Amino acid sequence: MEHYSGAAVERAMKVHEVIMRAMSGEIAWFQAAEIIGISCRQMRRWKRRWENHGYEGLLDRRRGQPSPKRIAVPVLQEVLRLYREQYFDFNVRHFHEKLVEQHNIKLSYTWVKTALQMAGLMKRARKRGKHRKRRERRPLPGMMLHIDGSHHSWFEDGCYYDLIAIMDDATNEIYYAQLVEAESTGTVMTALREVIESKGVFCSLYSDRASHFFLTPKAGEPVADKHLTQVGRALMELGIRPIPAYSPQARGRSERAFRTWQGRLPQELRLRGIKTLAAANEFLRAEYLAEFNQKFSVPAKQSGTAFIVCRAALDFVFALRHERSVARDNTVSYDNRVLQIEKTKWRYTLAGCKVMVYEHLDGSISLRYGPHTVGRYDATGAPIQVAVRSRTEKQSPASAKQKQMAVEMTPPRKATKSVASRSGLEKSRSKAA
Repeated sequence: MEHYSGAAVERAMKVHEVIMRAMSGEIAWFQAAEIIGISCRQMRRWKRRWENHGYEGLLDRRRGQPSPKRIAVPVLQEVLRLYREQYFDFNVRHFHEKLVEQHNIKLSYTWVKTALQMAGLMKRARKRGKHRKRRERRPLPGMMLHIDGSHHSWFEDGCYYDLIAIMDDATNEIYYAQLVEAESTGTVMTALREVIESKGVFCSLYSDRASHFFLTPKAGEPVADKHLTQVGRALMELGIRPIPAYSPQARGRSERAFRTWQGRLPQELRLRGIKTLAAANEFLRAEYLAEFNQKFSVPAKQSGTAFIVCRAALDFVFALRHERSVARDNTVSYDNRVLQIEKTKWRYTLAGCKVMVYEHLDGSISLRYGPHTVGRYDATGAPIQVAVRSRTEKQSPASAKQKQMAVEMTPPRKATKSVASRSGLEKSRSKAA
């Protein structure tokens, strides 16, 4: 074989595979000739050469010598016939044992497997992946959270919905689980906001490379770090590190958790007669989430937590953000809606200025120019009248109560020098009278 070029060997392998398929009856001989690109007459010549000289007969006969270890054509035909007629549902190992024990055909297991695969009677096994090691859990809750969605027929009625779940890597505790029509930027932001409001800000978020998490310029390549999505921008503002997963095995914990969800939640919903998203989400929030965590959560390796209190304005962090220019009539065009900006006290007009449009999770819209909120609108674009409270009304009840307590606890001040002199002058005047 060392006398032949790579192209010659590759072509011979292709011809060999096509002839094997023709011999097994999967394709006709004239079809084999069309696949190889030769005439039917030349195909008959190659068939005779292959029957007389085996695989080496398909190579150039002016080079080298045929292999003395080649298998006779009648033996190959008998192997293919036996598998096609009697052992069609056997695996290769079982079929090889029958060839040796029942038919006295002593061929190697590898040769039988290759022959069946080339003849199209056995599917080629999927290429094995690289060796992977299980990643150790994070020692503290809040160091890493997993977010993922599972597309499944949860009501067993043929309709598919997405279950969005957020799980802690350290304990397997599910912090959020809700059914939605489809996983999207809005549903993911809603899940993250609820977890941050209830638990606090965490350190990192592990997710797949969906378009609402990352921008992947080319399939199979790393994600773009400098081009942030809406979710990526919100995480950056909170100081949360997004981590992309490049294989399903990397998200093994969340994948195994979803198999458990798929094997239990549909049955629980069926037993309770729940058939709507609203009822299912209420059941998840009120009952099943605590039950699931009690059964499948594990203790963390270390005591403590990595969550910290969130002090950011989440209404503006978890909102779709877009920059727009103000028109001459102090309007902003956004998503087929015209948003009118009212006159402000600190600037005569905002025409020509760049403002930021915030589309909140509830559908309402806010316009901000720097730190100033210059407009609030509902989902249709109609302005929302925000009542302006007085200075005393802006005080919270807690701060007013603290101020009153401070006044009551303040001791009376001593009389000053001017007060003392005034009281002495009054006494002298009374004595003179």
